Amino acid sequence: MAASTRSSSSAKARKDPEGGLTAAGRAYFQKTEGANLKPGVKKPLSAMTPEEMKRKGSFLRRHYATLRGPLRDEDGKPTRLALQAHAWGEPVPKTAEAAQKLAEKGTRLLERYRRSKAKAGGASRKKAEA
Repeated sequence: MAASTRSSSSAKARKDPEGGLTAAGRAYFQKTEGANLKPGVKKPLSAMTPEEMKRKGSFLRRHYATLRGPLRDEDGKPTRLALQAHAWGEPVPKTAEAAQKLAEKGTRLLERYRRSKAKAGGASRKKAEA
């Protein structure tokens, strides 16, 4: 009985109540599965690197373009699916329409990432030709 209590409490320690994983949760998955998880990108768009745009855009598209579960539980509280947005610096979606807007933002971030990569690739090609 004590083992089940301990695993339950350690599982809670890995989950951030406001969404996402805690540092302990990311370390746990690194140790058990070799996953190199990083915290969500909360920076404003103007401060994001192209790689951060790609990560955040991919996250938003993956989780909110096609919902894999409800955004609210029976009591009207946000589910972990909805709370994940908060861990990435976005508002918690309450409706499917709000989730779709997050997915559209993800698409825009990915497009901006591709443009920045194309621009950087063009600049490096010009240097190589000169």
